[in-house]
Amino acid sequence: MKPGKPGLEPGGTTQQLATAVSTAKNDKARGLIVALGIGQICSWGTLYYCFPLIAEAMGLEFGWSKTSLYGAASVGLLLASLATYPVGVAIDRGYGRWVMGLSSVLAGVCLLVWSQISTLMVFYLLMACVGILQAATLYEPAFAVVSRRVGPLQARRAIISLTLWGGFSSTVFIPLTQVLLDNWGWRDALITLGLINIFICGVAYLCFIQPRRDAVSAGVANSQQIEVNRQAVRMALRQPVFWVLFVSLTVYTIIFSAFTFHMYPLLLERGLGTSDVVQAIALIGPAQVVGRTLIGVFANKISMRVIGAVVALTFPVTFGVLAFIRPEFWFIAGICATYGATNGIFTIVRGLVVPEMLSQHAYGAINGILSIPTTIARAVAPVGAAYLWSLSASYSLVLGAIVACAIILALGFWLAVWLSRQPALASPHMTPVP
Repeated sequence: MKPGKPGLEPGGTTQQLATAVSTAKNDKARGLIVALGIGQICSWGTLYYCFPLIAEAMGLEFGWSKTSLYGAASVGLLLASLATYPVGVAIDRGYGRWVMGLSSVLAGVCLLVWSQISTLMVFYLLMACVGILQAATLYEPAFAVVSRRVGPLQARRAIISLTLWGGFSSTVFIPLTQVLLDNWGWRDALITLGLINIFICGVAYLCFIQPRRDAVSAGVANSQQIEVNRQAVRMALRQPVFWVLFVSLTVYTIIFSAFTFHMYPLLLERGLGTSDVVQAIALIGPAQVVGRTLIGVFANKISMRVIGAVVALTFPVTFGVLAFIRPEFWFIAGICATYGATNGIFTIVRGLVVPEMLSQHAYGAINGILSIPTTIARAVAPVGAAYLWSLSASYSLVLGAIVACAIILALGFWLAVWLSRQPALASPHMTPVP
């Protein structure tokens, strides 16, 4: 993917200087983006996408119910919501290296301990720790780190590049986890995943996140920046668009979390074999990358508001079709690919709505506040879906609930777009994008 044109068009000495500075910053960020990208593949793969497969194997060995297993994941993700805001503030203040690096090492240790458990209580304690550490290792902190490196005005292309890497996490780790389970069992699979966290994610984050090279720290004293960030947060909280996004992104997370955690057993229930299910799910990653690549091409031509509004409409259509489509591999594969592309694009939209629709300051803090309900939703959705399944021992109710949430998402995001374009409702910190 070729680098896009800088956000400021040359038209004079000031613009030319800004363009040169912007290009230099993006050049310096390339190594960071590659390191973060590799780390995100492994962080998402080991701490998120592997859970349904590991849980299925543990349930067969211990006889634990689906609700008990997914309840543990929900507890962890619920606790993660408490960490999102302080994590964002810490990164805003230049501690991203230690936040992400040490958290990855601790996450690896948790997976190693998880591989040795045999009681439900210890499982819940470990999942609580893993959930909190997710708040410091997945997309939100990575977006905040890269936004500090290149500056909020240039964050769009950097975040898109980062999500292109992250799109491969399910493609790599769902088949890898299945191979480990088939050949060595869930305990050895967790040992392998834990070591990946320590020696790939931890090393990448500790070595390549270098706060002294951040664009944000240049030209603004730390105390001044803190005060600017505080004002930006206060202004954002007064905007109606913030609260509409608050709801819309929460509903989006319910959809993402419920489907991600349950698509493996859901597709098995639809009558597909294990191999077909793994192959269909593995298409999601490449489809995410294709979607994000297309967005990269048009990133400087179309605003995230327009892109998000269009993509939000595809969610109810995709899940509505899944609820009624015949359970044949190619049909299901097409749905998985469509979902992957749609979700991949919306991940970028979610990462860029703060600077485009709310404020170009305090990215980590504002994004952290928006992440509190989304993290709670991410926690509640899996166990909620498991409960709906238990009512009828079928995923029909789950799919119906997901379709309803998708409709709310589409309506909510369109309302947020409309509100963000109303001058009377815009914050002085906002910079409208056509």
